[in-house]
Amino acid sequence: MLLYVTLGTNDLDQARRFYDVVLAVIGYRRQRYSEEEIGYAADGDIRCRLWIVTPFNRRRAANGNGTMVALAAETRAEVDAFYAAAVAAGGVSEGEPGLRPFHASFYAAYVRDLDGNKLSAVCEAPE
Repeated sequence: MLLYVTLGTNDLDQARRFYDVVLAVIGYRRQRYSEEEIGYAADGDIRCRLWIVTPFNRRRAANGNGTMVALAAETRAEVDAFYAAAVAAGGVSEGEPGLRPFHASFYAAYVRDLDGNKLSAVCEAPE
């Protein structure tokens, strides 16, 4: 259903350093980079699914209250690695890795990036 997601940043170089490390542990790689945007996709995907951008209107980027991007992880170990990488890269914890009450196998971790955007890595596979 979703084609792609964009998140705003006020420092594209800082965001690149954060996302290059954090997304790599769940299989997303930087595929595009310019002065205005960075695109990430899984290897073999035909398009970038997550874009980190400077706002088109040139105003300051701001995070939304109640908004979050949840990224699929193949294993619980990937969720753990995502969380550890995000916190080590300067992200802020919004919930350590663990099972959540949404269903019996919903294993997730929550962080905020350097601009305050909320991210989650989720593994729904039973282990």
